[in-house]
Amino acid sequence: MSSKSFLLNDIEIGGEDLFIIAGPCVIEDEKIMLDVAEKLRRTADDLGLKIIYKSSFMKDNRSSVDYYIGPGIDEGLRILQKVKTEFGFPIISDVHFPAQVSQAAEVLDIIQIPAYLCMQTTLVTAAAKTGKIVNLKHGQFLAPENMAKPVKKIESCGNEKIILTERGFTLGYNDLVVDPRSFYEMRQTGYPVVFDVTHSIRKYGIPSADPAGGARQYLPTLARAGVAAGIDGLFIEVHPCPTEALCDAASQLEISRLREFLLPLIELHNIEVKYRQQHGIIS
Repeated sequence: MSSKSFLLNDIEIGGEDLFIIAGPCVIEDEKIMLDVAEKLRRTADDLGLKIIYKSSFMKDNRSSVDYYIGPGIDEGLRILQKVKTEFGFPIISDVHFPAQVSQAAEVLDIIQIPAYLCMQTTLVTAAAKTGKIVNLKHGQFLAPENMAKPVKKIESCGNEKIILTERGFTLGYNDLVVDPRSFYEMRQTGYPVVFDVTHSIRKYGIPSADPAGGARQYLPTLARAGVAAGIDGLFIEVHPCPTEALCDAASQLEISRLREFLLPLIELHNIEVKYRQQHGIIS
């Protein structure tokens, strides 16, 4: 349990229960978004899990201007609001510019700051001033202990509802590595830590639609490592047919496999929580 936990509806972020952030990488057509939401609701109810629905209305960091970036903020927020209304999920999505923040905050329960933008003061403080929970993605270029700096920017606005999300960081050229020490270092802030496992297996420099653009075989190993290290939440992008996804096709998990993927992680998390309780470990 993190020393700075807080509530999102009936979810204690940083509490003893593992929560899940899941959904397609980017908002596609409405039918796909609602189909994923229906399956996530079934999974949540079946496993007794708390799930936060994630999908981006805009992906501004695609490597080519020819790639799909999403429907934009107006249509994207409309679809996310429909998911929220029909299935009761809290909603998280990312913002890229300060001008997007106030409109996004009307729908989003958690405002996400993309990893590339985590040091952008104007963007980070605009999100903080909404009073919403802010999810700071760990910049691929930062030592994990340096995430304390954007945390202080949020705190300076009087907001202490912060999540830190690990998503791997750059090692050499075009490769991402997850160092379990980052979970420890980011937990020293006192705030809940999430592990974005699907973005951590992306291969930079290779189009995400290319099967070589991700290393899905590492998903179970990395997820287990993160849960054993004491993460508070798992971030995993899912899609009905990843090979046809319009973004991150090589790294998203097929949603029909989500239940079996999560079962051992839940068991491992419960063991880890029991250990912490027995030894009086808070974070």
